[in-house]
Amino acid sequence: MTLTQETPAHPRPAAGANTATLIVQGPDRTGLVAAVASTLALHGANILALDQYSDDPYGGAFFQRTVFGLENLPAVLPRLREDLDTQVAAASGLTFTLRDTSVPKRVAIFASKSDHCLLDLLWRHRRGELPVTVAMVVSNHPDVAEEVRGFGIPFFHVPSAGPDKSAAEAQHLRLVRGNVDFIVLARYMQILSADFIEQAGVPIINIHHSFLPAFIGAGPYAKAKERGVKLVGATAHYVTADLDEGPIIEQDVVRVTHAQSATDLMRRGADVERAVLSRAVLWHAEDRVIRHGNHTIVFT
Repeated sequence: MTLTQETPAHPRPAAGANTATLIVQGPDRTGLVAAVASTLALHGANILALDQYSDDPYGGAFFQRTVFGLENLPAVLPRLREDLDTQVAAASGLTFTLRDTSVPKRVAIFASKSDHCLLDLLWRHRRGELPVTVAMVVSNHPDVAEEVRGFGIPFFHVPSAGPDKSAAEAQHLRLVRGNVDFIVLARYMQILSADFIEQAGVPIINIHHSFLPAFIGAGPYAKAKERGVKLVGATAHYVTADLDEGPIIEQDVVRVTHAQSATDLMRRGADVERAVLSRAVLWHAEDRVIRHGNHTIVFT
C-alpha cells in the first residue's frame, strides 16, 4: 500500500459568525414551536429562518430547522445547549442538534478514476458555493492527483485491489476518524463494508448513477439502453450496510430518446450526477437534511 500527500489547502474563511442552526425532531404535540422559540428568546437569539414539518399533527413525528443569530455565540452556546436539554428535549421528548455555522463541516471526498463529480465539487468549493472544508481527497487510483493538486487539497492514494479491502479500509479509517464530519463518495467505485461504515462514525453520501431503485449495480446505462428508457437520472443517498438502499437525499432526471446510444445516456447522466450530488452535499452541509428511519426530510 502506498500513501502520498499533497500540499494542504489553505483554510476556507469562516462564514456566518454569530449564527447557528438548531435541528429538533421527535413526537409531535401542541406547543413545540413555542417551546423552542421561547428558549431561544431567553438568550436573546433572533430567529432568521424557520422550517417545520409534521407527518401527522395527531401523534406523528415533528421536525424543525431554525437558523438564528446571537451575539457572542461561542460563549453562549454551552448555556443555551443546557437550557435546550431541560426545556425542550427533556420536557417535550425531542432530540436536537445545535451547530455554530461559522465552523464549516469537514468533508473527505472519495473518488476513483471517474472525475466529473469530484472536480465539480472542488470547483464549487473554490467558488464559495459549498460551505465546507475539504479535508482531503482519497482515491484508489492516482489518476486524479494532478487535478486535485491544482485545488490545493490534500490527496491520498490508497490502493484497493482484490476482494479483501480490509487493509485499504484500515488506512481510510486512520485518515478520516476524528478528522471529518462526513464523507462523500464522488463515484468511488468500491463497496464499503458494514464494519467501515460503523467505525467511520459519520454520515456518508453516495451518488448513484441511476434513478434508484432501477438499474442497481454495474453498467446501469447499458441496462437502461437495453430497456428503452425515456429518462435517465441520478440519486444521492446516505450509505448504509444495505447496498444502495440508504435514505434518499436528492434525485433528478433528464429525458432521452431511442436514438441516443448508451454512451450518450452516460454523458447526459453525468451532468445529472454532478447537479444532484452538489445539491445533496450543500443541503447536508447546511443542516437541511433530517434522517428519519429510511427516508429524509429536506428543507430546501
